[in-house]
Order: sequence, then C-alpha cells, then structure tokens
Amino acid sequence: MKAPIPILMYHQIDAPPPSGTPLRGMVVSPRAFARQMKLLKLLGYRGLALRELMPYLSGAQRGNVVGITFDDGYRNNLDNALPALHANGFSATCYVVSHALGGTNAWDAQFGVPAKPLMREEDLRAWLDAGMEVGAHSRDHVDLLRCSPEQAHEQIAGCRDDLENALGIEVRHFCYPYGRHNAEHQKLAEAAGYHTATTVQRGRARAGDNLFALPRVLIAQSTHLGHLLLKLKTAYEDKRR
Repeated sequence: MKAPIPILMYHQIDAPPPSGTPLRGMVVSPRAFARQMKLLKLLGYRGLALRELMPYLSGAQRGNVVGITFDDGYRNNLDNALPALHANGFSATCYVVSHALGGTNAWDAQFGVPAKPLMREEDLRAWLDAGMEVGAHSRDHVDLLRCSPEQAHEQIAGCRDDLENALGIEVRHFCYPYGRHNAEHQKLAEAAGYHTATTVQRGRARAGDNLFALPRVLIAQSTHLGHLLLKLKTAYEDKRR
C-alpha cells in the first residue's frame, strides 16, 4: 500500500474565543500549534506547502512528509503560525479569498462567528517573503454548489487571476470553500491552471489520488498531541473519508 501523506487543515491560530462561541473549535492556540509543529519535527516529518508536496503526491518522491494548509487567510496565521513554522524549517500554504483582502471573514457572520482580520496584500507579501505559499480559496468564499457554471468559473479562475495580478506570482493550488464541490468544479479548477484542489473530506492523501479532490486531516482546538499522533500514524482519519 502507498504511504499516507497527511495534509493538515488549520484555520485560525489565535487565542480561542469564549466557550459557546460558534466554530470555536476551529481556533487553535499559538502554544498548541507550536507544540504540534515541534512534534512533527521530532517524529521526523518535513512540513511542506503544496508546491513542495507535489512530487510526493505524484509518486515521484517518497519521504516522511506532511502538508500544512490554512484556510481563509487570517492575519493571525502570519502573526502566530509563521514563527513556529520557521522554528522547525517548515513551509505552508495559505488559501486566500481574493475579494476579501484586508477584510474579515464576513461569510461566517450568518453562523454567529466573530469577525477576525484577514491578511492584506502587504501581509501576503510578508508571508511569501518568509518562504510560504499563497493558494486560492475563491473570490468571495461562496458555496460553489449554489453557483451556476458561469459563476463557479468566475469564483475559481477569477481568484487565481486576482492573486496573480496583485502579488506577481503563480498561484497553483485551490481549496473549495466549505469543501463543497462536485466533479464539474474539479474540472473547472484543472482548466483554470491549478495543480491541485483540496477538500474538507477527512483522510490522509496518497500518491496517485485525484489531485483535484485531495482529503485533509482536520486539526481543531481539541486536537491534543496524542490525538495528532493517531491522525498521522493510524487509519483514524482514513475511516472518516
């Protein structure tokens, strides 16, 4: 059997909000994140952005690697995650909503989630200058399953255009907002020029998987170090696919 390639999925790295706050579990404390990165290093993993994970996903290379991804583009990823990534020699991909640069996670307001600042263009440049990667997360963080084909194309391909024009880089990796997508959206992502697209489907990726429907390993506030070890080393996540 091909070796598993866990792709970790984070959102915010910040002080968790009060108990009872909606989606509180998606906020991992900076201390917990730093401990998780240190554990990965101690276990012999290389933490990689998607651009560096590609040879492993294609089967061209083998090794003890893990992908590290952040959804939405929170400024606290730059402030609180980057130091721990640097300390361990890791890289990561941050998926950005192109029409929300410098704004907030307004799409979460309907769920009662507090507004938090998203990275500005200058923050993304600092993220890139630090050796990290920027990926695309649609223009407006919409549910693609509720979009017409034309709207979905604009959200998927348009986000890549926006980010490439703003930052002067090639944007190669996409993440479906809310993880919601179908086979047509996979085709749109490939046609737009992306090399991969990640989902919120639970599980560890393997070489030869569909690059436009990659599963990920959810890391939440409740993920203690023993739990993380289970997610990395056993079929714990794979059973949730």
